[in-house]
Amino acid sequence: MAFVPPIPDGGSYDRERTLEFEFVRATENAALQAIRWSGRGEKEKADAVACAAIAGVFDQLDIQGEVVIGEGIKDQAPGIFVGEKLGTWRPGAPRFDIALDPIDGTTNIAKGLPNSISVIAAAQVADGATHALRNLPSFYSHKIAYGPAVKAALDRHPGPSFLDRPLAEVLGFVAEALGKRVRDLVVVTMDRPRHDAIIRQVREAGSALRLISDGDITAAVAPSLPLSGVDLYLGMGGSPEGVLAAAALKCLGGDLQLRMWFDPARHPEHHAEVTAQVPAAELRRVFHVRDLVVGDSALFCATGITDSSLLPGVKLIGHQAETHSILMRASSGTVRHIQAIHQLDRKGTPMRESFLRGLDTSFR
Repeated sequence: MAFVPPIPDGGSYDRERTLEFEFVRATENAALQAIRWSGRGEKEKADAVACAAIAGVFDQLDIQGEVVIGEGIKDQAPGIFVGEKLGTWRPGAPRFDIALDPIDGTTNIAKGLPNSISVIAAAQVADGATHALRNLPSFYSHKIAYGPAVKAALDRHPGPSFLDRPLAEVLGFVAEALGKRVRDLVVVTMDRPRHDAIIRQVREAGSALRLISDGDITAAVAPSLPLSGVDLYLGMGGSPEGVLAAAALKCLGGDLQLRMWFDPARHPEHHAEVTAQVPAAELRRVFHVRDLVVGDSALFCATGITDSSLLPGVKLIGHQAETHSILMRASSGTVRHIQAIHQLDRKGTPMRESFLRGLDTSFR
């Protein structure tokens, strides 16, 4: 069990600072388990071992953690679900809202493609508060993410949401905020038929376009990382991934604009269910980082599984593995890049075996 020192008398103790490395240990272990399934066409098994590794770490961690963003909603895959309790739940242990995706990019893992990470976001719940992370009921959201310079420009010159402006106008605003020409901007979106209009408009404006097959958490965080080479992310992607990205952007000083989005042709029952329960004003609402991650607390950590613009993937060399992780914390503004060498023949990985029950996770 991980030890959390008591709060000193007459002062305050920064519990996040003690716990943050335990969160990244969980994503490291998930990545080490998942990489062995790269290219094997078994995304459910990759997801299962990653979930088992994350849950195994939290089973030893002295917190009261509640999953508010979890897995398995869109495709009924095995996963750590919303409402699940993580940690020991010892009385007096700090309370955290947790959002996670043991593998963002499961299709990429199955096909042996780049751009998959294991990711966890968390926020400590303040005394008297109900939650610190918001869970949106829609499968998908329309999202646009940008870095600190664009956020500062919007603070100085507020106007209609980017989601309600013509894309050419948005690109012009972003270019001016960054001191660039529109044709020098780099825009990322997922390669999906639903983005045909976005792809056409970005190219008509003359900006460079990068299409990704999956993994839009990485893409949404990239504009807030100085060396990513990405200026803007936009498109219709998963709502849970939007909240995970929001935690990272809170740490980095960037922002996003997000509105719930539906595809009635693919998910008619889901569309009808949500619209019947959610007020029309909430369906039209544009959420920002401050609305999705409430309060001052936020942690974000991710470990690369396969190579992405955010992180290199796991490198297996004999009985050793090299991992690359990023760990961010909003209260201090610290961003750590962690490179680790794991001795696999000596490393014990705690696993929650219930995730593996009924699955043949041996290699043929």
